[in-house]
Amino acid sequence: MKALVPVKRVVDYNVKVRVKSDNTGVDIANVKMSMNPFDEIAVEEAVRLKEKGAVSEVIAVSCGVAACQETLRTAMAIGADRAILVETPADLELQPLAVAKLLKALVDKEQPGLVILGKQAIDDDCNQTGQMLAALADLPQATFASKVEVIGDKVSVIREVDGGLETLSLGLPAVVTTDLRLNEPRYVTLPNIMKAKKKPLETLKPEDLGVDVIPRIKTLKVSEPPKRGAGIKVADVATLVDKLKNEAKVI
Repeated sequence: MKALVPVKRVVDYNVKVRVKSDNTGVDIANVKMSMNPFDEIAVEEAVRLKEKGAVSEVIAVSCGVAACQETLRTAMAIGADRAILVETPADLELQPLAVAKLLKALVDKEQPGLVILGKQAIDDDCNQTGQMLAALADLPQATFASKVEVIGDKVSVIREVDGGLETLSLGLPAVVTTDLRLNEPRYVTLPNIMKAKKKPLETLKPEDLGVDVIPRIKTLKVSEPPKRGAGIKVADVATLVDKLKNEAKVI
Protein backbone atom coordinates (compact mmCIF):
# COMPACT_ATOMS: atom_id res chain seq x y z
CA MET A 1 0.00 0.00 0.00
CA LYS A 2 1.26 3.45 -0.92
CA ALA A 3 1.04 6.40 1.47
CA LEU A 4 0.89 9.87 -0.07
CA VAL A 5 2.13 12.63 2.26
CA PRO A 6 1.66 16.27 1.18
CA VAL A 7 4.14 18.68 2.80
CA LYS A 8 4.24 22.48 2.73
CA ARG A 9 7.18 24.87 2.83
CA VAL A 10 6.45 27.61 5.38
CA VAL A 11 8.27 30.25 7.40
CA ASP A 12 10.07 28.46 10.24
CA TYR A 13 8.03 28.45 13.45
CA ASN A 14 10.92 30.07 15.36
CA VAL A 15 10.92 33.15 13.11
CA LYS A 16 8.97 36.26 14.08
CA VAL A 17 7.09 37.18 10.90
CA ARG A 18 6.98 40.72 9.56
CA VAL A 19 4.23 42.26 7.48
CA LYS A 20 5.24 44.00 4.23
CA SER A 21 5.19 47.80 4.28
CA ASP A 22 2.40 47.87 1.67
CA ASN A 23 0.25 45.43 3.72
CA THR A 24 -0.02 42.96 0.84
CA GLY A 25 1.29 39.98 2.80
CA VAL A 26 4.06 38.58 4.98
CA ASP A 27 7.68 39.40 4.14
CA ILE A 28 9.54 36.14 3.41
CA ALA A 29 12.68 37.66 1.87
CA ASN A 30 15.82 36.23 3.52
CA VAL A 31 13.66 34.38 6.07
CA LYS A 32 14.40 30.82 7.17
CA MET A 33 11.89 28.38 5.68
CA SER A 34 11.16 24.84 6.81
CA MET A 35 8.58 22.06 6.62
CA ASN A 36 5.21 22.77 8.19
CA PRO A 37 5.40 21.08 11.65
CA PHE A 38 2.07 19.26 11.25
CA ASP A 39 3.25 17.85 7.89
CA GLU A 40 6.49 16.72 9.53
CA ILE A 41 4.34 14.71 11.98
CA ALA A 42 2.47 13.23 8.99
CA VAL A 43 5.73 12.13 7.32
CA GLU A 44 6.92 10.58 10.58
CA GLU A 45 3.64 8.65 10.97
CA ALA A 46 3.76 7.37 7.38
CA VAL A 47 7.36 6.20 7.90
CA ARG A 48 6.36 4.46 11.15
CA LEU A 49 3.53 2.67 9.33
CA LYS A 50 6.07 1.56 6.72
CA GLU A 51 8.38 0.28 9.45
CA LYS A 52 5.46 -1.75 10.86
CA GLY A 53 4.83 -3.26 7.43
CA ALA A 54 1.44 -1.60 6.93
CA VAL A 55 2.75 0.66 4.13
CA SER A 56 5.06 -0.39 1.30
CA GLU A 57 6.01 3.05 -0.11
CA VAL A 58 5.90 6.60 1.21
CA ILE A 59 5.58 9.36 -1.40
CA ALA A 60 6.12 12.97 -0.33
CA VAL A 61 4.36 15.67 -2.36
CA SER A 62 4.72 19.44 -2.33
CA CYS A 63 3.11 22.20 -4.39
CA GLY A 64 4.89 25.52 -4.86
CA VAL A 65 8.13 27.10 -6.03
CA ALA A 66 11.31 25.21 -6.98
CA ALA A 67 12.74 25.79 -3.49
CA CYS A 68 10.14 23.32 -2.15
CA GLN A 69 12.62 20.65 -3.28
CA GLU A 70 14.49 21.32 -0.01
CA THR A 71 11.35 20.46 1.96
CA LEU A 72 10.87 17.27 -0.05
CA ARG A 73 14.50 16.28 0.55
CA THR A 74 13.86 16.70 4.28
CA ALA A 75 10.83 14.42 3.99
CA MET A 76 12.98 11.83 2.20
CA ALA A 77 15.65 12.18 4.88
CA ILE A 78 12.97 11.32 7.48
CA GLY A 79 12.15 8.21 5.47
CA ALA A 80 9.99 8.94 2.41
CA ASP A 81 10.96 6.79 -0.60
CA ARG A 82 10.42 9.33 -3.37
CA ALA A 83 8.97 12.77 -3.94
CA ILE A 84 6.84 14.73 -6.37
CA LEU A 85 6.98 18.51 -6.76
CA VAL A 86 4.15 20.31 -8.52
CA GLU A 87 6.02 23.49 -9.43
CA THR A 88 4.10 26.76 -9.67
CA PRO A 89 5.26 30.34 -10.42
CA ALA A 90 6.65 32.39 -7.52
CA ASP A 91 4.05 35.13 -8.05
CA LEU A 92 1.10 32.72 -7.82
CA GLU A 93 -0.75 32.44 -4.52
CA LEU A 94 -1.58 28.76 -4.05
CA GLN A 95 -4.83 28.48 -2.11
CA PRO A 96 -6.20 25.37 -0.34
CA LEU A 97 -8.72 24.55 -3.08
CA ALA A 98 -6.01 24.63 -5.77
CA VAL A 99 -3.72 22.42 -3.67
CA ALA A 100 -6.59 19.99 -3.02
CA LYS A 101 -7.25 19.77 -6.77
CA LEU A 102 -3.57 19.08 -7.47
CA LEU A 103 -3.50 16.41 -4.76
CA LYS A 104 -6.69 14.85 -6.16
CA ALA A 105 -5.00 14.55 -9.56
CA LEU A 106 -1.98 12.91 -7.90
CA VAL A 107 -4.26 10.53 -5.98
CA ASP A 108 -5.79 9.48 -9.31
CA LYS A 109 -2.29 9.04 -10.75
CA GLU A 110 -0.61 7.20 -7.86
CA GLN A 111 -3.63 5.38 -6.35
CA PRO A 112 -2.39 5.51 -2.72
CA GLY A 113 -4.13 3.53 0.00
CA LEU A 114 -3.65 6.33 2.52
CA VAL A 115 -3.23 10.09 2.23
CA ILE A 116 -1.87 11.54 5.46
CA LEU A 117 -1.18 15.25 5.90
CA GLY A 118 -1.00 17.92 8.59
CA LYS A 119 -4.32 19.29 9.84
CA GLN A 120 -3.25 22.84 8.92
CA ALA A 121 -0.30 24.97 7.87
CA ILE A 122 1.17 27.43 10.36
CA ASP A 123 1.28 30.26 7.80
CA ASP A 124 -2.38 30.58 6.74
CA ASP A 125 -4.00 28.32 9.41
CA CYS A 126 -6.76 27.42 6.93
CA ASN A 127 -7.30 23.79 8.02
CA GLN A 128 -9.05 23.07 4.70
CA THR A 129 -6.84 21.10 2.30
CA GLY A 130 -7.38 17.63 3.78
CA GLN A 131 -11.15 18.07 3.97
CA MET A 132 -11.35 19.47 0.43
CA LEU A 133 -9.23 16.61 -0.92
CA ALA A 134 -11.48 14.02 0.74
CA ALA A 135 -14.54 15.69 -0.82
CA LEU A 136 -13.01 15.97 -4.31
CA ALA A 137 -11.69 12.39 -4.29
CA ASP A 138 -14.83 11.03 -2.56
CA LEU A 139 -12.74 9.36 0.16
CA PRO A 140 -13.54 8.82 3.86
CA GLN A 141 -11.66 11.18 6.17
CA ALA A 142 -10.53 11.44 9.78
CA THR A 143 -9.21 14.79 11.02
CA PHE A 144 -7.08 15.78 14.03
CA ALA A 145 -5.66 12.26 14.46
CA SER A 146 -3.83 11.54 17.73
CA LYS A 147 -3.37 7.82 16.90
CA VAL A 148 -3.38 5.97 13.57
CA GLU A 149 -3.41 2.19 13.14
CA VAL A 150 -3.84 0.24 9.89
CA ILE A 151 -5.74 -3.01 10.41
CA GLY A 152 -6.20 -5.04 7.22
CA ASP A 153 -8.20 -3.00 4.71
CA LYS A 154 -9.23 -0.43 7.33
CA VAL A 155 -7.54 2.36 9.28
CA SER A 156 -8.45 3.06 12.89
CA VAL A 157 -8.04 6.69 13.94
CA ILE A 158 -8.35 8.16 17.42
CA ARG A 159 -9.09 11.88 17.07
CA GLU A 160 -9.33 14.71 19.55
CA VAL A 161 -12.74 16.33 19.99
CA ASP A 162 -14.07 18.89 22.48
CA GLY A 163 -15.47 16.23 24.81
CA GLY A 164 -12.41 13.93 24.76
CA LEU A 165 -11.41 11.28 22.22
CA GLU A 166 -13.36 9.77 19.32
CA THR A 167 -12.37 6.53 17.57
CA LEU A 168 -13.19 6.13 13.87
CA SER A 169 -12.77 3.14 11.56
CA LEU A 170 -12.35 4.02 7.88
CA GLY A 171 -12.23 1.81 4.82
CA LEU A 172 -9.10 2.30 2.72
CA PRO A 173 -8.25 4.36 0.72
CA ALA A 174 -8.78 7.25 3.11
CA VAL A 175 -7.57 10.73 4.06
CA VAL A 176 -6.16 11.40 7.55
CA THR A 177 -5.01 14.76 8.94
CA THR A 178 -2.57 14.76 11.85
CA ASP A 179 -2.70 16.60 15.15
CA LEU A 180 0.20 17.73 17.32
CA ARG A 181 0.11 14.81 19.76
CA LEU A 182 0.21 12.01 17.17
CA ASN A 183 3.99 11.56 17.44
CA GLU A 184 7.33 13.31 17.80
CA PRO A 185 9.25 13.45 14.49
CA ARG A 186 12.69 11.87 14.53
CA TYR A 187 15.90 13.85 14.32
CA VAL A 188 17.19 13.96 10.74
CA THR A 189 20.77 12.65 10.66
CA LEU A 190 23.49 13.65 8.18
CA PRO A 191 23.75 10.15 6.61
CA ASN A 192 20.00 10.20 5.91
CA ILE A 193 20.29 13.69 4.42
CA MET A 194 22.98 12.37 2.05
CA LYS A 195 20.85 9.33 1.15
CA ALA A 196 17.88 11.62 0.43
CA LYS A 197 19.88 13.36 -2.31
CA LYS A 198 19.94 10.10 -4.28
CA LYS A 199 16.21 9.39 -3.98
CA PRO A 200 14.01 10.19 -7.03
CA LEU A 201 12.27 13.55 -7.17
CA GLU A 202 9.78 14.09 -10.00
CA THR A 203 8.79 17.61 -11.07
CA LEU A 204 5.42 18.34 -12.66
CA LYS A 205 3.44 21.42 -13.64
CA PRO A 206 -0.25 22.02 -12.89
CA GLU A 207 -0.90 21.81 -16.64
CA ASP A 208 0.55 18.27 -16.67
CA LEU A 209 -2.17 17.28 -14.24
CA GLY A 210 -4.88 19.27 -16.02
CA VAL A 211 -5.58 21.44 -12.97
CA ASP A 212 -6.59 25.11 -12.86
CA VAL A 213 -4.82 26.79 -9.91
CA ILE A 214 -6.10 30.36 -10.40
CA PRO A 215 -6.86 31.91 -6.96
CA ARG A 216 -10.54 32.16 -6.05
CA ILE A 217 -10.02 34.39 -3.02
CA LYS A 218 -8.37 37.81 -2.97
CA THR A 219 -6.45 39.03 0.08
CA LEU A 220 -7.36 42.67 0.61
CA LYS A 221 -4.98 43.55 3.44
CA VAL A 222 -2.56 41.96 5.89
CA SER A 223 -1.75 43.86 9.08
CA GLU A 224 -0.09 43.18 12.41
CA PRO A 225 -2.28 42.83 15.50
CA PRO A 226 -2.64 46.04 17.53
CA LYS A 227 -0.09 46.62 20.26
CA ARG A 228 -1.30 45.69 23.71
CA GLY A 229 -1.30 48.43 26.28
CA ALA A 230 0.61 48.12 29.54
CA GLY A 231 -1.23 46.73 32.55
CA ILE A 232 -2.03 48.91 35.57
CA LYS A 233 -2.72 48.29 39.24
CA VAL A 234 -5.97 49.43 40.81
CA ALA A 235 -6.58 50.35 44.42
CA ASP A 236 -9.80 48.41 44.97
CA VAL A 237 -12.58 46.37 43.37
CA ALA A 238 -14.78 49.44 42.77
CA THR A 239 -12.03 51.06 40.65
CA LEU A 240 -11.53 47.80 38.74
CA VAL A 241 -15.23 47.53 37.93
CA ASP A 242 -15.33 51.19 36.89
CA LYS A 243 -12.41 50.76 34.47
CA LEU A 244 -13.85 47.53 33.01
CA LYS A 245 -17.16 49.28 32.47
CA ASN A 246 -16.11 52.73 31.26
CA GLU A 247 -12.63 52.25 29.73
CA ALA A 248 -12.44 48.64 28.53
CA LYS A 249 -16.22 48.52 27.99
CA VAL A 250 -16.33 44.75 28.57
CA ILE A 251 -19.16 44.84 31.12
